[in-house]
Amino acid sequence: MAGLYINQHVLNNLFYILVGVFAFSFIYDHSAAIRRRPLYSRVLLGACLTLAAVLCMKFPIYIDPACVHDFRQVPFLLGTLYGGGAVGAVLLTMLMLARTILYGFQPLTLIVYAIMLAAAAVVSPLFRRLPRPSKLFTALGLTFLLAVLTTFVAVVIADFQVTKPYIIYFILMPPFVMMFAVYLMETLHEAQLARAELMKMEKMEIVSQLAASISHEIRNPLTVVKGFIQLLQTGPLPRETEERYIRIALEELERAEAIIRDYLTFAKPAPKETEPIDVAIQLQKVLQMIAPMAHMHSVDLSSSLDHGIVIGNVQYFQQCFLNLFKNSIEAMPNGGTLRVTAEHRGTAVVITVSDNGVGMTKEQVRRFGEPYFSTKEKGTGLGAMVAVKIIEQMGGTWNIESAVQKGTTLTITLPASRVQPPTAERSAAG
Repeated sequence: MAGLYINQHVLNNLFYILVGVFAFSFIYDHSAAIRRRPLYSRVLLGACLTLAAVLCMKFPIYIDPACVHDFRQVPFLLGTLYGGGAVGAVLLTMLMLARTILYGFQPLTLIVYAIMLAAAAVVSPLFRRLPRPSKLFTALGLTFLLAVLTTFVAVVIADFQVTKPYIIYFILMPPFVMMFAVYLMETLHEAQLARAELMKMEKMEIVSQLAASISHEIRNPLTVVKGFIQLLQTGPLPRETEERYIRIALEELERAEAIIRDYLTFAKPAPKETEPIDVAIQLQKVLQMIAPMAHMHSVDLSSSLDHGIVIGNVQYFQQCFLNLFKNSIEAMPNGGTLRVTAEHRGTAVVITVSDNGVGMTKEQVRRFGEPYFSTKEKGTGLGAMVAVKIIEQMGGTWNIESAVQKGTTLTITLPASRVQPPTAERSAAG
């Protein structure tokens, strides 16, 4: 028998309430101005729930000569509980205006909803501080008690006839509809908070990655400068050697300055110029930069470099292999040999970087190049990540072969180019 009362009109009223709740949540979530100003959010809440209440009245569930039954009290109580007495007063005004236009003025309706407004406005401050489970039961109980109370008042004042449809649609159904509406409001609000927190965490993660990346990239040239200064302190050196060390140290300081400048313009990166690069010359320069660090770690440098031309940015190319060489040296804490080879094979230039250090497991090889993954205790993994990104930007590929305690070999394949490098670089090659 109860199923007879769950008809199309009931579902329509439920739909109008859902539309009001979803409309408020959607607009609130997509408007920063409304979120920043509580007054705007209360106005929006009142407008959306007024629309829901008026639609419930316009398309009611049941009509008889004495009374119109619908779920208008649900959006009315919902707005008052979440928005306070001011929102409730606006809702009451709009409800009475719509009631008068649609069905004529009824003093009993004003009395009933004034009682609901007073009770809900008193409960509202406490209601908003409750956790979600308590809100659900509070909404259920309050709606039921107000329905019983206002029915009693209507019977006493106007000798109101309580019919079975009235009991179903005004006393029994609305509390459960109200509980569902509160559950939906809370779920949508929690989803908004979770998304805001996630966005905040993502921003903090970006800041953290940027800070760690800057620290990592600046450390490379500073390590080179430190190494050459230490070599200058070892004792008297030929003037030519001192000048060469000082020149390289100054170049690395300029590199650090350039890295800082690049990160300062990170939000609006400028297109990087590319040019033909002789890999033999540039790799030899990087080996010279890393030589002091290798000396400090008792690592021997061995190279066999064929001339081959690739297209890329010289600074990024050097940074890529400086990172890779540095990782290889740090993988040999007890000393060893770093071997670097470059071969021109038809349409490709193949560069191999191998060491006889601690090596990596299959899982570590698989995760090579991921940010914040490193085999070193205090490593960030950003050096390998930057190197991999540069290789991919140059249209290259890479492959790693490694065995624990036997060493690692990294093979990099870059597209070869027939374009000759700048005159100064060709002269240096000669």
